[in-house]
Amino acid sequence: MAETLLDITDLNVEYVTEKTFSGAKQVVRAVNGISLKINSGEILAIAGESGCGKSTLARTILRLEKGKSGKVCFEGRNVLEMDSKELKDYRKQAQMIFQNPYSSLNPKMKIVDILKEPLDINTKFTDAEKYNIIYDTISKVGLDKESLNFYPHEFSGGQRQRIAIARALVLNPKFILADEPVSALDVSIQAQIINLLKELKNKYRLTFLLITHDMSVIRYLADRVAVMYLGEIVELGSTIQIFTNPKHPYTKALLSAVPKIETSDNAQQIILKGDLPSPTDLPKGCKFHTRCPNCMDVCKSCSPNEKEIFDGHYVKCFLYLNK
Repeated sequence: MAETLLDITDLNVEYVTEKTFSGAKQVVRAVNGISLKINSGEILAIAGESGCGKSTLARTILRLEKGKSGKVCFEGRNVLEMDSKELKDYRKQAQMIFQNPYSSLNPKMKIVDILKEPLDINTKFTDAEKYNIIYDTISKVGLDKESLNFYPHEFSGGQRQRIAIARALVLNPKFILADEPVSALDVSIQAQIINLLKELKNKYRLTFLLITHDMSVIRYLADRVAVMYLGEIVELGSTIQIFTNPKHPYTKALLSAVPKIETSDNAQQIILKGDLPSPTDLPKGCKFHTRCPNCMDVCKSCSPNEKEIFDGHYVKCFLYLNK
């Protein structure tokens, strides 16, 4: 049985906005009761359209955002209750790769200083030991030692993202959170970074949480997929289960929107009605019922519970609760 590295239980994240023209404050419910386990050595992908709460979930896992309630346990310790010392130790083990390599690297620092900074803050290694770690890490991401003497603006987008990955690796973490790591890159460069992430995962048994809306990236990289809608996980399963036998109507709509050069079936793209509802005014009942092509009366008043329909394949939908 796989060892659980990160265990999220009933996590809720809310933001209170400034007063509106009416004088009232609004509550943005970004994450709504998520429970999720991430196993050691796997890549778990969170899929969903913009505004569903993926990045908020990611930032809360690293406690860059505060959770309203629930638990985020890393190796048995609740991240949301850690003091400053515990949090510093945790962040040595949990690192993040940001979406945009153009803005996530300090333009005034050479690459060697960007990679040395985490070691200066978090370790007591000698300078010689730090440079050995830096040389080893930069080679892991496919760059040579000479690149350490340049500034970020002297590199291409793909090279910058390799540097950002090296920065995440330099402390030898157990867990890496990758938030849209290839969406800001050209398609040809995306393939290189995707292959690099997969190679690092397999070679060093790293654990990744991959945040993306690109289903083709998920299909190639992820071991399991959690489909997110309005702050909730509506379907969870292995990548094979999700892509070959999707159950939730929202999952089916996401997969139908993936561009296909050619297809052997007559599958049509599913066009969802309306836009994503506002997180300040969530629908009653099933959150997806306002756009669902299979909506029933019960969906409008009651929220479905999660049901395991196959081994490790879970779905929150009334279409399957009575089966």
